Amino acid sequence: MSDARPGTGPGTTAEQPPLLVVLFGATGDLARRKLFPALFDLRRRGLLGPDFAVIGSGRHSPGSDDDFRGIVADAVHSSLGDKAADEDVREFVRRVGFVPASAENGDDLAAAVAERGAALGEGCRTLVYLSVPPESMPDMLRMVERTGISDGACLMIEKPFGEDVQSARALNGVLLDIVPEERIFRIDHFLCKEAVRNLLTLRRANGWPTALWNAKHVAWVQIDVPEEIDSQGRAAFLEATGTFRDMVPTHLFQITGQVAMEPPSDDSPEAARAARLRLFRDMRVLDPKETVFGQYDGYREEDGVADDSTRETFAALRVWIDNPRWDGVPFLLRTGKALGSSDAAVTVGFRPAVDGTEEEDGAGADGSEARSGGEFVAGLDDPRDVRLGLDVARPGPGAGTVHVELRADGHDEAAGGPDAEPMDAYGHVFLNAFRGDHTLFTTGEEVERLWEIATPVLDDPPTSLPYPKGSFGPEEANELPGARGWRIPEE
Repeated sequence: MSDARPGTGPGTTAEQPPLLVVLFGATGDLARRKLFPALFDLRRRGLLGPDFAVIGSGRHSPGSDDDFRGIVADAVHSSLGDKAADEDVREFVRRVGFVPASAENGDDLAAAVAERGAALGEGCRTLVYLSVPPESMPDMLRMVERTGISDGACLMIEKPFGEDVQSARALNGVLLDIVPEERIFRIDHFLCKEAVRNLLTLRRANGWPTALWNAKHVAWVQIDVPEEIDSQGRAAFLEATGTFRDMVPTHLFQITGQVAMEPPSDDSPEAARAARLRLFRDMRVLDPKETVFGQYDGYREEDGVADDSTRETFAALRVWIDNPRWDGVPFLLRTGKALGSSDAAVTVGFRPAVDGTEEEDGAGADGSEARSGGEFVAGLDDPRDVRLGLDVARPGPGAGTVHVELRADGHDEAAGGPDAEPMDAYGHVFLNAFRGDHTLFTTGEEVERLWEIATPVLDDPPTSLPYPKGSFGPEEANELPGARGWRIPEE
């Protein structure tokens, strides 16, 4: 792609230039669950254009092209159900093929890319998606460069982007040796979740959050991404990476950025990325004493896990942002496996109102308040899951208050109308990359800064404390939010 913004704007399929997607890791779990369903969904919506092809690749071939197409068709049907009409799926998979490649040998793949690109015609754009382990990424990138696959192409790099500051910095160096920054798309798919994107929209499009979104009115913020599932057969990955490294310097920090950053100066990708980076530079590096690790009971009995493993499957931490907007406001982050809910949400807790008859309650060292001032809750899995918690007068003859939640109606016009159809995060990942829009992709500076913030915990991790499956982590994690506690999802 010679243009940094190919195929900008929604347009129609007839307006889209030809597109070739080269997908490394095409037989992996991510490709089956997310990538191929997302590509098919874009095609179903008329957003891929009439001329496109997908070349899957990996070290081991799944068999013939027809065998691979069967795998892709099954993945699409499994993910999208009734939305995947048989005829549409057959038409989609006809455009899909597989060519084995490795870091040592990519010549056959390079030949296939050149041949398929020529067949698609003049102006064909090539997008290379690399979903490979971080330790393999530099060698794969050098192969892509050596064989010419990267010539004129955009590179999409799946997270994790490195494993620490040093490896992230080295990987950025390799990338910039191969292609310029405007042709690099570093993926954190949480940024592309419609609910996460909606966080900034809620702040900018409504007057009351704009007025209240600061330390004068906000007592605390919780960002909770629990998972009810355990390792689900991926214990070897979890054992090698850990929940903290997998989730915190990536997804949870990026959500923090969406909640806390200053509104961008304009709607350009450059302004959005600059605003996130400024916020991350204001984030204080983590304190291991304000971090709790846990490991669910039974984890050590799973395949691929050592009998004496200390690997964490849970992480909770307190984050501070040293700027005037958020001075003294604790951001409480929590994530883990085998927990009591999968209800991911951002909760903003407001300070109690001062009515003039009493002094304002100050926040404790942990940001807790003696009284609640109400809560704003945004679900992270549905952009229409927005709730406002308020204290209202208790009905009946008694005095006092009760806490109620006002919830958005997911089918009203303000939420997009009954015909609005949300799109999976990976649909937005691909669509924005096809359009050359970097707004929802991270910069090298962002990635390196987030690893810097996490470094003290990576260097001196806390002991992983046991917790029962179906709980909300070790009891010690409850000390982080103080007497207020964590917001526990509704039954």
